[in-house]
Amino acid sequence: MSDTTQSTSLVAQVFSYAGLALAYFNALPLAQRVSIVVLAPFVYHIGWQLLYSLRRDHTPLVFSWIPWVGSAIPYGTQPYVFFEECNKKYGDIFSFLLLGKIMTVYLGPKGHEFIFNAKLAEVSAEAAYTHLTTPVFGKGVIYDVPNSRLMDQKKFVKGALTKEAFKTYVPLFVEEITKYLKTSPNFKVNEHNSGKINVMVTQPEMTIFTAARTLLGKEMRDKLDTDFAYLYNDLDRGFTPINFVFPNIPSATNRRRDHAQKTISGAYLSLIKKRRANNDIQDRDLIDELMKHSTYKDGTKMTDQEIANLLIGVLMGGQHTSAATSAWTLLHLSERPDVQKELYDEQVRVLDNFNRELSYEALEEMPLLNQTIKEVLRLHHPLHSLFRKVIKDMQVPNTPYVVPKGNHVLVSPGYTHLQEKYFPDPHTMNIHRWDNDAASSYSVGEEVDYGFGAISKGVSSPYLPFGGGRHRCIGEHYAYAQLLTIFSVFIRHFTFRFEKPGQTVPISDFTSMVTLPTGPAYIIWEKRIPGEQL
Repeated sequence: MSDTTQSTSLVAQVFSYAGLALAYFNALPLAQRVSIVVLAPFVYHIGWQLLYSLRRDHTPLVFSWIPWVGSAIPYGTQPYVFFEECNKKYGDIFSFLLLGKIMTVYLGPKGHEFIFNAKLAEVSAEAAYTHLTTPVFGKGVIYDVPNSRLMDQKKFVKGALTKEAFKTYVPLFVEEITKYLKTSPNFKVNEHNSGKINVMVTQPEMTIFTAARTLLGKEMRDKLDTDFAYLYNDLDRGFTPINFVFPNIPSATNRRRDHAQKTISGAYLSLIKKRRANNDIQDRDLIDELMKHSTYKDGTKMTDQEIANLLIGVLMGGQHTSAATSAWTLLHLSERPDVQKELYDEQVRVLDNFNRELSYEALEEMPLLNQTIKEVLRLHHPLHSLFRKVIKDMQVPNTPYVVPKGNHVLVSPGYTHLQEKYFPDPHTMNIHRWDNDAASSYSVGEEVDYGFGAISKGVSSPYLPFGGGRHRCIGEHYAYAQLLTIFSVFIRHFTFRFEKPGQTVPISDFTSMVTLPTGPAYIIWEKRIPGEQL
């Protein structure tokens, strides 16, 4: 018998058995048929997990009862608790089902190395994130381009993130912070000696105002004093967990997101065209920088629309993490008057009893303030999980495991930050754990250039607040300059406390894409010198 005849016979038998099964099913009482339909997905889900776990080259799989959803609830609400429980049961390497995707987790410094330094042929950040970021940022930028072009785009942006640029940004930061403190209904410090603020309102506003002034210029910053500012909120709400899986659900939130993206990028595009028409391209801001330097290595130039979209990506990418870190820092300071005193004494010393102007050089002379930001970033990594999609089977070194193509790999530096073996008493804020430049013990000297400048190649450190590898955040030094300036101004003029004695820093809310304090998060500010005018 020929192969073709055998195949035809086999197909016929399959259809015959299927027909008999369907006939039997239709003959059953309605209640039994409903029960089978309801239970079938659960039976399939349990069977699939058992078959998956039989493969010795597969990592341990966290058992779950609910098809497709998998471990979404425990992971989505308390990821670090979930990781800790899985770590105790399975070790540093395990997999779990998350909304139809198999996530392979590798915890600890070895996991950092395995995922952050994975080869381009093995993993793709673009495939993992583009469906979430492209509707917010726009086409042709960040994760909507091949990795080589993303590396070029990071290089274009890095021209506005130099030390010389930071020296010009600090006075602008101070100007914006002072303006906000004087005019915002949340403060109005020239009219009041104290007040109550929700840090989840004030810090995102202060962050976007200072970022817009330094990176986008005065004209775009002034637009934020109008209803234009609300568009950024609509854009921001596009970063929701559900959009990680279903980015184009026709919801009111997504419609506002799309309208905001079109309106904001249109405003940027209009300014770009205006500067080109007037031949008015100088060295004022990131817009000028991108208009002058945005040609890819292959000679292709970014379009003006793509430049406008990249501006959204830069501003929004840093907005989340800096605003969250700023809010967490205020909350921790409110709990720790002893740290506030240390920081104030440092301000008095470095700024010569405030006879010296605040500058970038002065910020570099404030080790305790730097260590405070460093410690808050350790306690509250802005992103509890970072992903890559596996595009080629990956052998896990020194294990029998192979991560199959199609899985996602997940790394969590934030989990490592809170481990006792790396950071004693890890849940306590201790800015002095960084004394004597302790950070140097967590850095690796060898460097590599992925196309946007040399960075540390080693990512096996237990402390990685800005990620690692080719996707390491290029805004690290900008974020420090911004946050240090904000808190230098705060510490000099105000003290902070909670409303009630004994109140502590709120727990983390992990339900958004960024690790935020559970809101509302209120604190009391008081002037150090009653009646002082800023």
